[in-house]
Amino acid sequence: MNIVFFDVEKWERDSFETLQDEHTVSCIEEPLRAGNAGEHAAAEVISVFIYSKVDRQALDAMPDLKLITSRSTGFDHIDIGECERRGITVCNCPDYGENTVAEHVFGLLLMISHRLEEAVERTRKGGFSPRGLQGFDLRGKTLGVVGTGDIGLATIRIARGFGMDVLAFDIRPDEEAARDLGFDYVDMDRLLKVADVISLHVPANPQTRHLIDGDAFAKMKDGVVLINTARGDVVDIRALARALAEQKVAAAGLDVLPYEPVVREEAELLRSVYEETQDLSSLLANEVLVRMKNVVVTPHSAFNTKEAVERILDATVENIRRFVRGDPVNVVTDTQ
Repeated sequence: MNIVFFDVEKWERDSFETLQDEHTVSCIEEPLRAGNAGEHAAAEVISVFIYSKVDRQALDAMPDLKLITSRSTGFDHIDIGECERRGITVCNCPDYGENTVAEHVFGLLLMISHRLEEAVERTRKGGFSPRGLQGFDLRGKTLGVVGTGDIGLATIRIARGFGMDVLAFDIRPDEEAARDLGFDYVDMDRLLKVADVISLHVPANPQTRHLIDGDAFAKMKDGVVLINTARGDVVDIRALARALAEQKVAAAGLDVLPYEPVVREEAELLRSVYEETQDLSSLLANEVLVRMKNVVVTPHSAFNTKEAVERILDATVENIRRFVRGDPVNVVTDTQ
């Protein structure tokens, strides 16, 4: 097989080059785009990260493609429907980081609840007064978890350890997990109304796009905290910016934003502005949120621990080996 890995850091190469004994392997530093896909027209297998865009134009340039394996759980950067029409198998890495991402949820939440960013910055400047840094306890607060897959359940386990009450919403409730972990399923409106903190753990798809919008914020209690480690499009960030400005939302912890590949690269941002390929008001909202003092933003790094990344690399290689053997695993479909 002719295998191309995109968006590869130098230290990742050793894992991928274990396939060289049986296959032709190339490691490319930049993400896959329609503009560079033609340079790899002979690829039969590609591996991409979240910053690649595997759309119809990219697929057109790779006519021999048989397998795409994403080094992520989410796969909204891949046109799954188009892949299915072309008979291209798509795999992901679903199990690498449930505890990793859940720990990041509480990293963000503790930065907010104990005002850690302000406290650290103050002491670095020589100030040791706690005045104006009063936070709040997590114990006794109600956490609303939207989506109770592996990451959502891991988040609930940690929350229960902090002494938080937990309410959850999912279109497929796991009642056994609810009994074991001591939380209750409620409808979405009830969760929005009652929760002190809301944490999002749903995939990005047409059904979840702007799941948290202006109407959802209106239903929340005043002073709620929002945590999003899922996907940027799950939240209407223009509505979030308004809710923060109006103090409906007291604070937000965000590991994801819409248009991440655009804002990540200055050249891509300038091109999108010039060609008007993105919603400029949403791009502006991105920039506003990053600079707000009551918003903590991390660069889609919730997954990024040594252990989790090693699991991603191992799972990616295994996805390829199993596909070549005719026994594919971690296959995703357009209905997921």
